[in-house]
Amino acid sequence: MNLRIAPIRLLILDVDGVLTDGRIVFDSNGVESKFFNVKDGHGIKMLQRAGITVGIISGRESQVATNRAAELGIDLVYQKCLDKMIPYRDILAKTGCSDHQVAFMGDDIIDLPLLRRVGFAAAPADAVSDVLPHVHFVTKNRGGWGAVREVCDLILKEQSAWESITAKYFLL
Repeated sequence: MNLRIAPIRLLILDVDGVLTDGRIVFDSNGVESKFFNVKDGHGIKMLQRAGITVGIISGRESQVATNRAAELGIDLVYQKCLDKMIPYRDILAKTGCSDHQVAFMGDDIIDLPLLRRVGFAAAPADAVSDVLPHVHFVTKNRGGWGAVREVCDLILKEQSAWESITAKYFLL
């Protein structure tokens, strides 16, 4: 068992470049679109069923991210955070978690203070190269293309929750 993953009770995610592929699309009316991966969403729901809280801390503010978080039942949503340590401390206070119980997935240098602080730090395969030396796990997939799902599955498997959470899918 991975000793960094065993105590995880909270997964915090960045949005752009982690939950999405990092592209931001504006139509001619200025309406913003982002692309989310349904597999990532299912991984988040499975983690929640296993009793792990999921939160979001994003440097940008986006109604699209707010909508996706609501759809996934994520209540801890902090946006327009240039210093991600401020909402992180608030999340710790609200959840009662300690650093070693937190996993964070980020992809850019704004995420470094938090990546270096948490018990388990992850990054998507296409994260900025300066981030990679500071994480414990780099996914095979790029952000927005199943990277979050890899982390969710890893946590569930390392905590021996995979079989119980997925059993209903394998019934004959």
